[in-house]
Amino acid sequence: MKSLETLRQELGIAEPWVETRGTWWLNPGTIGVRHVAKVMNETHARFITITAYQLPGNEGFRLEYHWDLHGRLLGLPFVITGNAMESIFDLCEAADWIEREIHEEYSIDFTGRAYEPLLLRKGDKTGVNLREDPNAQPKTAAAPPGQKEVAL
Repeated sequence: MKSLETLRQELGIAEPWVETRGTWWLNPGTIGVRHVAKVMNETHARFITITAYQLPGNEGFRLEYHWDLHGRLLGLPFVITGNAMESIFDLCEAADWIEREIHEEYSIDFTGRAYEPLLLRKGDKTGVNLREDPNAQPKTAAAPPGQKEVAL
């Protein structure tokens, strides 16, 4: 079983692992996600999921790739400023669903892969569910038509 230190060296990352609330985090810096996936496969780490966050303003997105290595939860965050990230689907079939879901919810294109029809709402455009327009005016909350406030 490889140690986290050995894995860090194989990834070619200088910064150390940092443990936070049960997850071991490693900043990949300029290392690409495909290189990470290849090394994780060679190490027999199991891909778990990707967590996506839209950053404030026009700062882009943070994609956190989560892996399990012998019961340890590993996290590697990648920040993208545009709308594209390399796909790892061809290296890790388990990434298929979450890449498609992030594509639909945030309109992020995972390059190097084809997309089937939308999963959530057939015929709809991508990014309508979670992506926020940083230039849009804040929405005001309004009760649905025909619904009255009820005093408690």
